Amino acid sequence: MSEVPLHIGLRGIYVAKSSLSYIDGAAGKLIYRGYAIEDLAEKASYEEVLYLLWFGKLPNKKELEDMKTFMAEEREIPEQVVEIISKLPKDTHPMDVLRTGVSALSGFDPDLPKIWGPKINEYKEENVRIGLRITSKMPTIVAYFYRMREGKELVHPRKDLSHAANFLYMMWGREPTELEGKIMDMALILHADHGANASTFNCMVTASTLSDLYSSVVSGISTLKGPWHGGANEAALRMLLEIGSPDRAREYVEEKLRRKERIMGFGHRVYKAYDPRARILKKYAEKLAKETGNENLFQTALEVEKVMVELLGGKGIFPNVDFYSGQVYHMLGIPTDLFTPIFAISRVAGWIGHVLEYWEENVLIRPRFVYTGPMHQEFVPLEVR
Repeated sequence: MSEVPLHIGLRGIYVAKSSLSYIDGAAGKLIYRGYAIEDLAEKASYEEVLYLLWFGKLPNKKELEDMKTFMAEEREIPEQVVEIISKLPKDTHPMDVLRTGVSALSGFDPDLPKIWGPKINEYKEENVRIGLRITSKMPTIVAYFYRMREGKELVHPRKDLSHAANFLYMMWGREPTELEGKIMDMALILHADHGANASTFNCMVTASTLSDLYSSVVSGISTLKGPWHGGANEAALRMLLEIGSPDRAREYVEEKLRRKERIMGFGHRVYKAYDPRARILKKYAEKLAKETGNENLFQTALEVEKVMVELLGGKGIFPNVDFYSGQVYHMLGIPTDLFTPIFAISRVAGWIGHVLEYWEENVLIRPRFVYTGPMHQEFVPLEVR
């Protein structure tokens, strides 16, 4: 077969136009719809960012209240879905639980049967409602399974709390402090979108067939589960806990690098400067460390960062968002295997936003493979093989 251009992993290939987010990897900047991530993280709520990503503008007071009211009303999940989750083994990976739960929810959505078919992408209002239901119910699935496996009574969602604070409330059974709620809200904002990453692209591939939003989100969850995408913050935290103290950081890092092993939470496919999300989380990780008695963990992280920047900063390798997000979740008392589901709870905003945008000028995503197999084989009958 004649030679054709081959782009393994689609690296550097542009597949669609999007106005949701922009990443300047060289300068270390992230922008949602024209707004710097630093401004949104400090001044906006996750609900405002969700509206921004889906509708292209920040909501006014009525638009925000209407959306928040709808989402609060949709937080509970059907009893049948609760039962499905309860029957899963307690050692099931929470991402598998989330994938199963979201898939099961599709059977109970009142809008989905109305729009099934080749014109599903034309029902904008119905798809927005479906997207809001999925977004509202995902935290409930994660919190319910967590409490089930711990043998604790379920804590049902409250309508008077924010999206982020309600999730922590369902997890803990107590209302989070102002700092805890702010940090979780900010973490959701920072992870809400990040261009054409693997899970977002997979959502768009599914949606391009004119499948529904539930199918697209399930595709995203399945992709995000992989450790090369959604599990890096777990690995970064485990590394810090293994190091144990700041005075062991340099020896640990240098030995790992000598063995040509990765230091988790450093480097990025796009950023060749300091990840702006990591810079934001770092500041709040310090505050949370003091409030929760995790100064040793934070100081260990600072020392690892210092050594890594000294050794590899010249090659464009700096902390990424995973390095500090894992610490923050750990300080909040969240189990390590729930880090990636929380990532999904946040990133669903970007997944659905990109699907809604792509559907406006939908084209079936259908790449090709370069065939490298044999040609002109002669078929051999079964009895003589």
